[in-house]
Amino acid sequence: MYRVRLPVFEGPLDLLLYFIRRDELDIYDIPVARIADEFLAYVRLMEELDLDGVGDFLYLAAVLLHIKAQMLLPRPPAETAEEAPAEDPRQELVARLLNYLRYKEAAGRLDACAEARRRLYTRGAAAGAGNEEAIAAPPPLAPVSMLELLGALRKVLERRVHPPDHTVRREIYSVEAQMRYVQTQLQQQKRRSFAALVAGQSRGFVIATFLAVLELARQGQVWLHLQESGDDFLVELTEALSVEETYAAA
Repeated sequence: MYRVRLPVFEGPLDLLLYFIRRDELDIYDIPVARIADEFLAYVRLMEELDLDGVGDFLYLAAVLLHIKAQMLLPRPPAETAEEAPAEDPRQELVARLLNYLRYKEAAGRLDACAEARRRLYTRGAAAGAGNEEAIAAPPPLAPVSMLELLGALRKVLERRVHPPDHTVRREIYSVEAQMRYVQTQLQQQKRRSFAALVAGQSRGFVIATFLAVLELARQGQVWLHLQESGDDFLVELTEALSVEETYAAA
């Protein structure tokens, strides 16, 4: 099984924050019943992709289901007017999210400081070997959230036509073969949508191609651009690879 390990892969709290920001929800009044169902759908897709770190998502999914069950249970009425209301079962989760946001914002400020420092050079070092290594380095992974890519993959799978009434044989697709398939398609047309790359294909083909696209993006061979609707994303051949192919053809 092909396992994906990406250094920019978000964690389970990032997925919750993604839902909150996307739907403009109040972090102090999270609709856990709806969020839990969508969270589980993402976790099932991650398990199918065999993404690294799914165990943390499974733990938080269990926490969400526990909170959902608590909120569905009837609460006993207060015996007196002075009696304090029952504690909100979401309170601990909200506190974790707020603390996580503080750490994430602090990490973002540190990253900004580190990026500003990298732009500074000591006297005589502006044209040194370190600068040459930076120029020769492969292009970074496209600035697209992994969670947004998973959301687009879900939409693509949901839009697929119904499977045939019978299956003749089971087809197994490898990530390496799908990488070659994507590279061949992009040589014919430098920029294509993911939905166009997998149009009319089986679920196994779609999953293997998605993993191939992630690996190509990690290697800096393609750029990924999320469409405004979030229902699909574009896969584009990087300029560096195009130049290499031009020289190879010559």
